[in-house]
Amino acid sequence: MIDLTGIISISGQPGLFKIIAQSKNGIIVEGLLDKKRINVYASTKVSTLSDISMFTTGEDMPIENIMHNIFTKEKGGVAVDNKADDKAIEAYFASVLPEYDKDRVYVSNMRKLFTWYNTLQTTGNLKEKEEKSTEDTKDEKAKAKVAAENKTKKASTSNSNVKTKTSAGVKKTAGVRKTGTA
Repeated sequence: MIDLTGIISISGQPGLFKIIAQSKNGIIVEGLLDKKRINVYASTKVSTLSDISMFTTGEDMPIENIMHNIFTKEKGGVAVDNKADDKAIEAYFASVLPEYDKDRVYVSNMRKLFTWYNTLQTTGNLKEKEEKSTEDTKDEKAKAKVAAENKTKKASTSNSNVKTKTSAGVKKTAGVRKTGTA
């Protein structure tokens, strides 16, 4: 699968953007092509690419999987040009995703997908997700368990060795601030 985390599309803005930071009243993003940073307000409609999917005859297909299919078909190269004629776009999309719903997926959707793919490919943001193997996750769980056991052992031994001292005649006033002079 292709890693699309942090890549967004903003309604009314051309191109794709990468999330840089949060601001007081929105997020700060950077354009993938022009590298300009802008502030996107909380009221602006924003879509993350990892949340977008396309209609198929079965379940909806996440755009990450479709881009992975294009990536493997083109061997990491550029997809079909989004300005090609409608028949070429439909034929290419059918070769990438043969089970797409022909009634609900329009040529404009396909063009936008190819534009996004080519933008990600030319800017170098088209990379595969690193999936952890089951052995790595087992090792991490075992290490976390051992660390938790050691932590509880240290906490129990340190509590038994501590001697508490109390001073006679001292009253504690927790949470009360004394003001004024005496």
